[in-house]
Amino acid sequence: MGDSNRIRLRGQLVENYDGLIRKLTRRLGSSDFAHDALHETFLRLDRVTDAVPVRSPTDYIFRTAINIAKDRQKAQSYRVSSSEIDALLDVCDEDPDPARIVEARSEIEAFKRALAELPPRPREVLRSISIEGQSARDVAARLQVSIRTVESDLKLALGHCADSLDHTLHRRLGGPRPRS
Repeated sequence: MGDSNRIRLRGQLVENYDGLIRKLTRRLGSSDFAHDALHETFLRLDRVTDAVPVRSPTDYIFRTAINIAKDRQKAQSYRVSSSEIDALLDVCDEDPDPARIVEARSEIEAFKRALAELPPRPREVLRSISIEGQSARDVAARLQVSIRTVESDLKLALGHCADSLDHTLHRRLGGPRPRS
């Protein structure tokens, strides 16, 4: 008589299986979910003891299945969906790919060729102002020319490099901005 609760519950589950599935399907909104919950309920019936007699086996089975379904829904809400995993894995790689490396190297070589084609003073003005960050006034003083000449040489050098690299040169008003 040690297994009387288990025997009664299993017998009730087998007897009322179709009715329990219909009732669970209405409650859970999914026939598949109802079948899964009832199947797991059947497996859990092995753990039932005879310490306290089960008064209403059908209600006990139904409540157990509902609790199992709720636990599964909670567990699924904590899981990450496959689309969320894909989004997490689709992180932008900061490292340039081989094609971008080749393209960048090609542009650097084209820039070096464009610089080599420039007359010495415009090349020196471009290097001093754009690369070294010197002010037009300092470059003019070092080269012993006017600021206007430095501005003109810079404009010539930038235009030539932009044309050689097939880039659009964005013009702004005024000469080189003084660095503070």
